[in-house]
Amino acid sequence: MRASIAFSALVLGVASVSQLASAATFTGTLTQALAKLSVAAEVRTGYDRDLFPLWIDEDGDGCNTREEVLIDEAVTAPTVGSSCAITGGKWFSYYDAKYFTDKADLDIDHLVPLAEAWDSGARSWTTAKRQKYANDLGDYRALVAVSASTNRSKGDKDPAEWVPDNGLCRYIAEWLAVKIRWSLTIDSAEKSALSSYISGCPATTITVATA
Repeated sequence: MRASIAFSALVLGVASVSQLASAATFTGTLTQALAKLSVAAEVRTGYDRDLFPLWIDEDGDGCNTREEVLIDEAVTAPTVGSSCAITGGKWFSYYDAKYFTDKADLDIDHLVPLAEAWDSGARSWTTAKRQKYANDLGDYRALVAVSASTNRSKGDKDPAEWVPDNGLCRYIAEWLAVKIRWSLTIDSAEKSALSSYISGCPATTITVATA
């Protein structure tokens, strides 16, 4: 099952939970979070999506990572049958503020895309660590069920190139949280864009445990 990390904000529609997954945590404003990240040029050389093994069943309960996120994020709980067959249910895609009742219309988005993670430091990780990143159920912000159309519009873009039409402060907070959690860097254009967006989210704070 997916664990939760505390996230608090005085912003309408931003989720908050209270359980910390690790003693090693950062708590602060988004400005403080941005300052915590190192700036470095991105390096795409050698990237292959297959270097991030996807959708494992980490806890052996019969449900893989995609299915765990679908179950966890459903606003109306689905029925979960044998071999984790999911039927029914309802989901809210916060990127475009739309509801869906067919799980086939949803993608599980890596909040910080795999290619972006590679560019920002994951290229130096072991395959085992990249697998943990690709299937991170330890922080609810790492993976999110969203409409397939918005996820594919996003692709591997960072906030200098793409942000959702809805839930901007939440998205920026979650982007920073994932980058801090996995000690990933940001590039200069990304930092500039994040700084600009943060100015519109003054009341938002995050708490994040390092992976």
